[in-house]
Amino acid sequence: MTDLTRPRGALRTLPALPSLRRTAARIDAVTPVERDRAVDALRALAICGVVLGHWLVTALVADGSALRTASPLQHMDRAVPVSWIFQTLAVFFLVGGHVATRGWAAARDRGTPYRRWLAARMSRLFRPVAAVVVVWTVAAVLLLLTGAEYATVRTLVKLALSPLWFLLVFAALTAATPLLTRLHPLWPLVVVLHVDLLRFGFGGPSWLGWVNLAAGWLVPYTLGAAWTRGELDRRRAGRFLLVGGAAVTAGLVAWAGYPASMVGVPGAAVSNLDPPTLAAVTFGLAQCGLALLLREPLRRAMRRPVAWAAVALANLSAMTIFLWHQTALMATTATALLAGRLPGLHTRPDGLDWVAARLAWLPVFTLVLAGCWAAFRTYEHGGGRRRSRVVRAHRPGVRRTSGPRVGA
Repeated sequence: MTDLTRPRGALRTLPALPSLRRTAARIDAVTPVERDRAVDALRALAICGVVLGHWLVTALVADGSALRTASPLQHMDRAVPVSWIFQTLAVFFLVGGHVATRGWAAARDRGTPYRRWLAARMSRLFRPVAAVVVVWTVAAVLLLLTGAEYATVRTLVKLALSPLWFLLVFAALTAATPLLTRLHPLWPLVVVLHVDLLRFGFGGPSWLGWVNLAAGWLVPYTLGAAWTRGELDRRRAGRFLLVGGAAVTAGLVAWAGYPASMVGVPGAAVSNLDPPTLAAVTFGLAQCGLALLLREPLRRAMRRPVAWAAVALANLSAMTIFLWHQTALMATTATALLAGRLPGLHTRPDGLDWVAARLAWLPVFTLVLAGCWAAFRTYEHGGGRRRSRVVRAHRPGVRRTSGPRVGA
């Protein structure tokens, strides 16, 4: 998993400090001056995009006593741009590839064996998973024993565990990092192109698409490795990816028949994300280009202690937030069903009234997610016993400090 900020000392003093600004200043003070805060900001934006995207396009419609999955993207073409804004997984893989290749280079320089380096990363990645699996296993058994319909339980468990596919792909790419440090992103992009050509152009078997599950996410991951090598430092690289990726994606949607939505739509014949298509990959290239262009503005914004504290705290529990955000949505939906069919939760997502109601529910989802975070965040941190490493940004001419360090 990507290295995440851990300002532990500052967090333990949160209740004792009377001022948010003082807390933010403390977190800012213990952050090493050489840390590239734009990396953390991009990771936080990617996580928040995934969470908000799922909360906005995932609906559980009450059909009698059962719940079935639906989406506003099925009924409202005007909602499609939501998938362009909040489908941010490419940025996450970009940052992940950048930090993993940088971390592996540093480990190799220190003489750290590959097995030990990988074990540390896999531990952080999968520790929180056990809690999710156990909780949902128990919940599914209890629901079935108390008479809940099997279809409803299956829907809930499928949505709750759906984030795990991402972790498996990310873990595989992380494990292969030493082999990927020099791989040009063009090669996996060519694989995606040929897979789609065989599937859609020549009527090949649908299972071929699953090759893109690895190849598609390899593209932004290896772009992250190119970032580490310094090949994407010039702004023209970001502009080329943004403009080129957006133009190709628009062409694929307009003339090649790819769906306009960058996430799956229930009932649709083709999904751009399950498995990734060429349109999803080129769209990801555009997102990565935008992310690269935002690095300097984000570095300036992160000089503000309050903004940096918010990003640091989001990174501290990124895995917990990612794994439990669907549970927060479903727990709210299932519990509220006791009060009847409520708009924005149990009704058909087919109009602006549903959108307005769903927006009103977002603070409730956030509160429930905060409860999940309070209950399960220690699984991500290993009980708080480990002292984490500093993620060092390889930027020339940056002063290093011997003062307090923010763990990563």
